[in-house]
Amino acid sequence: MIAVPGLACPACRKELRTDGEATLSCDTCSVSYPVFDGIPSFVPLAPGGRPSRHQLSVLVSARNDGAPLDRVLAALRQELRSLAIDHELIVMDSGSTYGRTLRRGLEQATGEYVLTLDADGSHDPSFLHPIWAARTDAEVVIASRYVEGGSADMPRARRALSRMLNRGLRRGLSLPYSDLSSGYRMYRRAAVEALPLEATGFDILQEILIRMVAEGYRVREVPFRYQAPGRSRAWLARFAVSNLKTFGAMWKLRNSIASADYDARAYDSIIPLQRYWQRRRYQVITTMAAGAQRVLDVGCGSSRIIGSGRMVALDIVLAKLRYARRYGNPLVHGSIFDLPFKDATFDCVICSEVVEHVPADERVFSELDRVLEPGGRLILGTPDYDRWRWRALEWLYGRLAPGGYADEHITHYGRTNLGAYLTARGMTVDAVDYVAGSEMVFSLRKSAAPVAVVSPLPVAAGLRGARKEAVASGEPAS
Repeated sequence: MIAVPGLACPACRKELRTDGEATLSCDTCSVSYPVFDGIPSFVPLAPGGRPSRHQLSVLVSARNDGAPLDRVLAALRQELRSLAIDHELIVMDSGSTYGRTLRRGLEQATGEYVLTLDADGSHDPSFLHPIWAARTDAEVVIASRYVEGGSADMPRARRALSRMLNRGLRRGLSLPYSDLSSGYRMYRRAAVEALPLEATGFDILQEILIRMVAEGYRVREVPFRYQAPGRSRAWLARFAVSNLKTFGAMWKLRNSIASADYDARAYDSIIPLQRYWQRRRYQVITTMAAGAQRVLDVGCGSSRIIGSGRMVALDIVLAKLRYARRYGNPLVHGSIFDLPFKDATFDCVICSEVVEHVPADERVFSELDRVLEPGGRLILGTPDYDRWRWRALEWLYGRLAPGGYADEHITHYGRTNLGAYLTARGMTVDAVDYVAGSEMVFSLRKSAAPVAVVSPLPVAAGLRGARKEAVASGEPAS
């Protein structure tokens, strides 16, 4: 776990003690907080998976003709012993489809890691060395025929079909991996067992990979020398059709906000408006934050802003944070309503495209203010619902992509009212910039000295139409 500056118990704001790699404890409150994938978590999660009884579960598919099963298993056991791996071998029979068989094997596995392979004599057992060595670098390790050092010894027509299939999946699903159809993989069991797998054929390989990527897990390919056994044309056709069977559903998941890397990928989107929006937002926010030394990004998502410099990033979605590990900055799984940091820890707090996703609540702005030091800068971005351009764009987006961001915007702020509300809280508005004339980004300065707020406005006063509605009802806006 990367050390997180200013981290504190959200209940009492006191120091936390590290208990190994998996827990943080507060001696004052006698409360412990878990660490998931190196990320301290302050958000209640569902109970974890089954405890591990072995280092490695090896799922061997006996569905193919080839080398005798006993010979394959003997060579495999010898290799596992040479690596001193505590393991279990689970032979998956060929009495059902590949997908159903693999799902049953995953349910039976008790190892911390799960290795899948075919008992068809297509591999040298030494492939275990690089795949086992890579286990701490990624949650999915693929033995790949198509990376440097890998090879595929198979008939020309079959090799051409395999390459075409993998290139099609790679491009269609926007994945930076070369061998998406390899069944020689190793998974971290705690990650894969939580996936809602539905595929019944060979398409389960694609489904597992896409769902792992959507959850923000890391994927690594290691070279693999593959010696293909003989296959009938009918088998090859079934394999190709099965991989295409679930493509539509996986494409939809891959390109939805449920995918951990959605925001990061939007920066290079083939859709001009989406690409412009992400890049313009990045430019506006990083310019406003320039010069800050201790930065917190609240509700960071997977935005490339996290990688623009040294900062602490917080989000309530753990999958987004798993993806954000690649930026090398401290990450925290927490809520904007109860930030797990000491008072006045940061000289700059970024909160971009968050407040419209949560109810209008005084705690949101109180927490952002609390962790910001006197004289510090708050960068607050949210759609400007006073502008017809944004309202029209959101209406259109809601019809083109139902279930997307438009449905998640439950609180609608307007520039005039939000600015007045923030000023009443003692903030000074230094500047307001826009993305596409629709998304407003405030640059606010917290007073260097305590400010006595004589007549504070309620948070609802920052909403679009709040003052207009108050006047219509005969009530004062404050």
